[in-house]
Amino acid sequence: MRKTSLLQKYNVPGPRYTSYPTVPYWDEKGISTKDWIQTFQRSFNESNIEKGISIYIHLPFCESLCTFCACHKYITKRHELELPYIKTVLKEWKLYLDLLPEKPVLRELHLGGGTPTFFESENLHSLIKGLLDSVVLHKEYEFSFEGHPNNTTEEHLQTLYNLGFTRVSFGVQDYTEKVQKAINRIQSFENVKNVTEWARDIGYTSISHDLIFGLPFQTVNNIIDTVKKTIELKPDRISFYSYAHVPWVKGVGQRGFVDDDIPKNNQKRKLYEMGKYMLLNFGYIETGMDHFSLPTDSLFKTFESASLHRNFMGYTTNDTQLMIGLGMSAISDSWYSFAQNEKSLTAYQEQVNKKQLPIIKGHLLSDEDLIIRRHILNIMCHFETSWLDSDLKFKDLTQVIVRLKELEDDGLVLITKNGLIVPKIARAFVRNICMAFDLRLVKNKPNTQLFSMTV
Repeated sequence: MRKTSLLQKYNVPGPRYTSYPTVPYWDEKGISTKDWIQTFQRSFNESNIEKGISIYIHLPFCESLCTFCACHKYITKRHELELPYIKTVLKEWKLYLDLLPEKPVLRELHLGGGTPTFFESENLHSLIKGLLDSVVLHKEYEFSFEGHPNNTTEEHLQTLYNLGFTRVSFGVQDYTEKVQKAINRIQSFENVKNVTEWARDIGYTSISHDLIFGLPFQTVNNIIDTVKKTIELKPDRISFYSYAHVPWVKGVGQRGFVDDDIPKNNQKRKLYEMGKYMLLNFGYIETGMDHFSLPTDSLFKTFESASLHRNFMGYTTNDTQLMIGLGMSAISDSWYSFAQNEKSLTAYQEQVNKKQLPIIKGHLLSDEDLIIRRHILNIMCHFETSWLDSDLKFKDLTQVIVRLKELEDDGLVLITKNGLIVPKIARAFVRNICMAFDLRLVKNKPNTQLFSMTV
């Protein structure tokens, strides 16, 4: 079957699998605080000394709304909100510390948003210093943050570098003026060049640029121009994401343009194929779904050594078992369960100030969930999985293999006696392959569209 017809056949709504089960399929009853604490402590006791823990801090404030964004954010120009929010996050962290028998070993710390660089440098220093005073640093720790090219200053970069940050990711999306206006993200190449060069001069060892294909009004020529400019700055990593058009989830924020303005199907795929061709041609290597890196970057090295990991932060070089999410809407992962914080700023702060973990929903994984989760992680991170070991077999495995047969007939997966391999030419369809394992999705197909398109 020709590639264009495969795209038409498999371009269906599907999860991005930053978790399994995916959030829409978490148990309706949620998770009790007692169960969350129990699995959190179990995971900590199993993994703290050797692997350490990860911490994600959600900094939700943005001065303006980007209409492509599906993140939980709080639009405001009131910078007096910064300090009270930081104090609340540190109070939440104290609630977790009180549950632990010893100091946590911190291996990974990431600041996401929202716009972390909305915050003044001195406030970010107070936040990170307050957290670091209560942990032991892992010998291979890695700190990273997301920076907006329009408001990231040399002071931001230097302050965080002095605190141990060596990775920074800048959201670029597209350099075309018409596209930028449509998504309300106006930023110049000059701004991106400045922050990239500042970071490199200060000593950051991994600089990433985030690009998006499938944005409104985007053309192949736009992609060529954006990738050329990106390559000129030579970031260590490039995320090349598919625009997820989910206005039914995020409402008016993704209605700054009409549906007909968005590239679709083969037109959209041509954008990706052109971008990918250019990146590979300039020495970048495909390392996981939607990600490219230089061979000198740690992301490529962990991909090559089959130690790449994936969680709610996306791909990561650190295979930690326990990830604590701090801040409004942040999601925590104990491996055995998920817990999401209150999505409302007011509700989040009220709960923490009452000395209560601000959990609004979650999911306690079953034994079957844990096995499926491992297979999906293997496919997403390594493009292969195995069921040779008995602990990776599950009741419905035969049915999964039957569902994979059509994908195999179309050349998108190679099924062996004890596992499967995703060929390089089929990596665009990795979400479809994972969907064959997703028993919760298979057994309870949604009546309405929950997810963005897979291809």
